[in-house]
Amino acid sequence: MDYVVVVGAGPTGCAVAAEVARTGARVTLLDRHEAPSPLSRAFGVHARTLEQLDSRGLADELVATGTPVDRLQLVGRAGIDLSHLPTRFPFVLMTPQVHVDRLLERWARDSGVQVERGVRVTGLEQDDDGVTVTAGDRTWRARYAVGADGVHSTVRQLTGIGFPGRSVLRSVVLADVRLDLPPGDLRVDVDEHGFGFLAPFGDGWFRLIGWDRRRQPATDAPVDAAEVAGLLDRVFGLPLGEVRWSSRFASDERQAPTYRAGRVFLAGDAAHVHSPAGGQGMNTGIQDAFDLGWRLATDDLDGYERERHPVGRTVLRSSGPTIRLMTLGGVRGRVARAVALRGVLRLPPVARRGAGIFSGIAIRYPGPGPVGTRAAGVPLRGPRLAERQRSAGFVTVPAADRTDGGPSLVVRPDGYVAAVSR
Repeated sequence: MDYVVVVGAGPTGCAVAAEVARTGARVTLLDRHEAPSPLSRAFGVHARTLEQLDSRGLADELVATGTPVDRLQLVGRAGIDLSHLPTRFPFVLMTPQVHVDRLLERWARDSGVQVERGVRVTGLEQDDDGVTVTAGDRTWRARYAVGADGVHSTVRQLTGIGFPGRSVLRSVVLADVRLDLPPGDLRVDVDEHGFGFLAPFGDGWFRLIGWDRRRQPATDAPVDAAEVAGLLDRVFGLPLGEVRWSSRFASDERQAPTYRAGRVFLAGDAAHVHSPAGGQGMNTGIQDAFDLGWRLATDDLDGYERERHPVGRTVLRSSGPTIRLMTLGGVRGRVARAVALRGVLRLPPVARRGAGIFSGIAIRYPGPGPVGTRAAGVPLRGPRLAERQRSAGFVTVPAADRTDGGPSLVVRPDGYVAAVSR
């Protein structure tokens, strides 16, 4: 009998599987694809995600694959400055998702996870003692099961959990383009017909996200070079060099009303999906995994939904209005964007709050005093907190190790304060 069966071998599934397996528990990870996807839909890794990967010794390797960008350049001169964030990673790392996928699947395998690909789950039943997962004529029996199998999650459907919400944008273009442009800030701009977003990978290639209200073909319609060139020219005034990959997708806003059905849990896109504004999807899923993983390993399960459901709701509430603001047309749209972006973001408290939300640094969970706060910001003597977390389990930080004074802390495996001791 497995301790946990995880369905879906993307970043979220690999991370939660590794988190449980590193404690010595038996974990099986199932995925319907025969091999990892070579495509890179996501492209940005935020500071809080990097801090958690750092606590497993993975962040530096990932940072080496991409380009750190410490400013998001929004419409006009408005922007979000990340360079002053209180973290070892005061930036968003621009790197194709394929690098994240490879790193996390390797981490899962190295942690002892049994990865089985080409397995399409068809059934799921649970009782007081465990969960039975079925794929054709094969079955797996586990104490718990996790659905990390994406927007169209089979696990979510089999457990009867709904996925209410709505479609926000149709036919959003994704493309990796080569441009004669030095890597710099993330760029976002709009025109009367839509918006464009450019993110540098650091090697002359950029990720383009674009939308044109006048061109709304089905999501399975191919994206040709002329469409990409038109977006670049119209929104940014840039000529296209080359396209190496392109796709089209629809943007939905949905969230499961509950992340748990008995012994079955949802994480990542299976639990929440939102607009691409802010690049929060993959990051929110990996952070779900870090919260859920240690809880599954210790049977401390009640706090997962209590902590992570509000985070998912916050992401929906921040990314949704942002994408709507970017797609407003006409004079009213231009005025609204000017007020919201140029006016509000000039206020230092608002700018700091925006950077904290964007990066994930501002996330904190309910608790008295420092309980539930992110512990990575506590200055220490001796080894960094991330280095102390390389072994599985909770970490005690003695008061004598704190350079800022204060009580001893007990830190959860996901890097948040669990308890305070005087």
